[in-house]
Amino acid sequence: MRQPTDSQVYISLRDLARLRYKARGFSYLPRQPIGSLLAGRKRSRLRGRGLDFDELRHYRPGDDIRTMDWRVTNRTGKPHVRVYREERDRPVFLVVDQRLSMFFGSQSRMKSVVAAEVAALTAWRVTSVGDRVGAIIFNDSKRHESRPARSSQRVMGWLGELTRMNQALSVDTELGGSEHALNGALQLLERSIGHDYLVIVISDFHGWNDATLSSLRRLSQHNDVVCSLIFDPLERDISAADQLVVSDGQLQLAVEPAEQDLGERFTETFDNTFNRVQATLKRYDIPVMSIDTVASPVEQIRDTLGGGRPR
Repeated sequence: MRQPTDSQVYISLRDLARLRYKARGFSYLPRQPIGSLLAGRKRSRLRGRGLDFDELRHYRPGDDIRTMDWRVTNRTGKPHVRVYREERDRPVFLVVDQRLSMFFGSQSRMKSVVAAEVAALTAWRVTSVGDRVGAIIFNDSKRHESRPARSSQRVMGWLGELTRMNQALSVDTELGGSEHALNGALQLLERSIGHDYLVIVISDFHGWNDATLSSLRRLSQHNDVVCSLIFDPLERDISAADQLVVSDGQLQLAVEPAEQDLGERFTETFDNTFNRVQATLKRYDIPVMSIDTVASPVEQIRDTLGGGRPR
């Protein structure tokens, strides 16, 4: 395997390790600052650790008198108690896309690099508060699964595998199963987890179809799901480019975006897919965090999640 020469094209394990010191100023907690992507959503199934107020209900024989809510009791004339629930461990599972479709970038970074950085930032944020984090990393032909753990050493282990997949990307890569790889990773996740996880899917969602949506809906029934949609600005408007060289991994072709309205048609296709993914997931209360390849990933995450105080 050749060694990468440009950190904008390939990521290194050292780069991902250094992101540990930038993983602050954002949170995936149910309580979110105003303006956060996650603010105002239905009450999350996921909790931190400790005691959390769960509900106010009528007094039942055997209830601890110390939990009586006297204000509500006096107002209604009926005894009410405050019920608290022990907050649970909050395991996080990342699904990280490193397919050939992610090996694209027009200005600053490849989509594959940004996806790796978002995964590392999230993992370091989660471990900093003592929660478990695991990952499923996949490319066009294989998947790597690492079970959730609190160990930084375990995180470094799967970040190493992520680095290897990232550095193996090339226009010479043989395609195999690309259209089904995302669905395969999600189906593996469905078999691997139970309830009360936070699932973060980091992908450009190439190959999105009804099966993708079905997997995400099933996962979201008993877990919280957040989708990080990685895109490059040139995908949205290729008319800005004078000439492009496109490849299917085997053949290359130079094209002029201005010819035969190619740029407009490409943009329309991208926008339709981009907007359809967002609108469909929103319909099922699955938030989408759009991350581009130009701005700093950590700043985009902080802005999207409202710049909350570090957990």
